[in-house]
Amino acid sequence: MTLILLDRLRPRPAPQPVFAGLAQLRAYWEALRATDSLPSRASLDPRGLAGVLDKVFLADRIGTGLAQIRLAGSALTEFAGAELPGLPLSCLFTPESRPLLAQSLEKVFADPAVVEIDLGSDRNRVGTVMARLLMLPLAEEGKRRSMLGAVGFAASAASCKLQILARREERLVLRSRQIAPPGIFPEATPAPARRFGHLTLVHFNE
Repeated sequence: MTLILLDRLRPRPAPQPVFAGLAQLRAYWEALRATDSLPSRASLDPRGLAGVLDKVFLADRIGTGLAQIRLAGSALTEFAGAELPGLPLSCLFTPESRPLLAQSLEKVFADPAVVEIDLGSDRNRVGTVMARLLMLPLAEEGKRRSMLGAVGFAASAASCKLQILARREERLVLRSRQIAPPGIFPEATPAPARRFGHLTLVHFNE
């Protein structure tokens, strides 16, 4: 066999899924930041989110590890099959994933941190990533802590409950604050954390 033929027979990695809208949302949020501060809720302008508004949501912290959805785009409403404003973000997740979501929400609100979560469906094969959740902290206003988020789907997705497959966090350094020491997620069967630049990947198996 020639080298060219051998190369053709060699298994090729599956293409990485594209999660539409998340890069645009992150770029918009970064553009609103002033030096090392967080964007305010009042600074958000829907015109800056054209093309991604259907995937975007706003949520407020209502307790430890709890966030209530205030606004949600049409794609999320269609996916959930219900009006989301007023409901907890955890209503989109399986019971097994809700404690992990609570941990990530506290990272967003308290550290603060940018968090990305790879999501699977409770109806699909375990380990298949079908969506990604991006959560971005907003400036604290009085006693209210809010975040801007979006769910990007790799393809059209039927209504289901979401499972957390992996989480990544980026801790932020703000004015008059110091970065917190690296945390450890107490998952039941954790694998060693791998670092990719400024992101920490925490992966676990169901």
